[in-house]
Amino acid sequence: AVQRGFPLTWELFNQTIDGPTQVDESGKVCSGYKGQEPPRNSRSRGGSSRTGRSRWRGRHGDQLTLVAACRDSLRVIRGQRGIDYEGDLEPVIQEAEDLSQRLGEVWTDGLQAYREMDRDHRTVVHKERYVSPDGVHINQAECLFSLVQPWLRKFRGLSKQGLEQAAHTFGIIRSLNLTGASVDITIDCLVMGAFRSST
Repeated sequence: AVQRGFPLTWELFNQTIDGPTQVDESGKVCSGYKGQEPPRNSRSRGGSSRTGRSRWRGRHGDQLTLVAACRDSLRVIRGQRGIDYEGDLEPVIQEAEDLSQRLGEVWTDGLQAYREMDRDHRTVVHKERYVSPDGVHINQAECLFSLVQPWLRKFRGLSKQGLEQAAHTFGIIRSLNLTGASVDITIDCLVMGAFRSST
């Protein structure tokens, strides 16, 4: 409901979303065991050797890549299966464009998949530097990853769909926080989203 209602709520803000769109992809996160490494066995934590509900057994879940697009106060983040441009990277860029004015420049790192982009595109190569000599960087996207990953761990394990939804919702809430929106606006997202799903 939050995701369905957010585009309608976002339109109510009288602000100009301008400037370049920073896009980045993180390392993979796991949907199967607390969004991080498999839990250590109990003895390594100094506890009992007996198993219990908190002990993970079997295969880990789906490995997903977090892909983010940041433009001014707008944050779009999704859990995608890989880093193909058409299926994984482009939808995040397109969503950022759909929610704001037409995109200008898109700033990325040197990932080869971005070469398929049919947009005004500039890069910074992180092996060399974090900000290019002409000021290109993706610091906002990297900051978003540093915020969302600890937040995902709090769920203590998510399905693939749950992880995708949680990451996407985090971007919405972060966008609303950056615009100084009240709690009422978040409630509006829920109400509008629920109304859209029932019609």
